[in-house]
Amino acid sequence: MSYEQVEEAWGLIDEAAKHKEESGQDLNSDAYWDAVFAKSPLVDVERTKAEGGSPLEKVFLRSPYGLQFRTEYMDWIPFRHGEVKLD
Repeated sequence: MSYEQVEEAWGLIDEAAKHKEESGQDLNSDAYWDAVFAKSPLVDVERTKAEGGSPLEKVFLRSPYGLQFRTEYMDWIPFRHGEVKLD
């Protein structure tokens, strides 16, 4: 199931990129919250609000993955925040 969860993270990143493209400019990380992330069922809203930072640096998904904002590129990349099982 891990591959599908990474694909979900990339799908949310694609939505964020579309939002940026539609705005016609670089957006700060907070500009994505209401427009993209807060309404997604994939996002762990409570954990993101508690641990995501201010300004928003990380978005935690309900899976072991999340999204991290790269200020130098003004975009989002996936990261893993959950346990890695090598069984």
